Amino acid sequence: MMLVGRQYYIYILASKRRGVLYIGFTGKLVSRMYQHKSRELEGFTKRYQVRRLVYYEVFWDPLSGIQREKQLKKWNRA
Repeated sequence: MMLVGRQYYIYILASKRRGVLYIGFTGKLVSRMYQHKSRELEGFTKRYQVRRLVYYEVFWDPLSGIQREKQLKKWNRA
């Protein structure tokens, strides 16, 4: 089921050039970026200081976004 007017995002964060990468999925990209940058979220991104948004894609269907996130997580770094 697709909700009209709602956007979903997959995003890639980096700690620095050639640093640690993080791939995530959210329905609220701006507030999620604030959480990462302000270190509100415990876990991987806080521990490795992953806060720089380097890429994102927009989806209207959450299932498509989740499938894309899983696809990206299977890629190798190169």
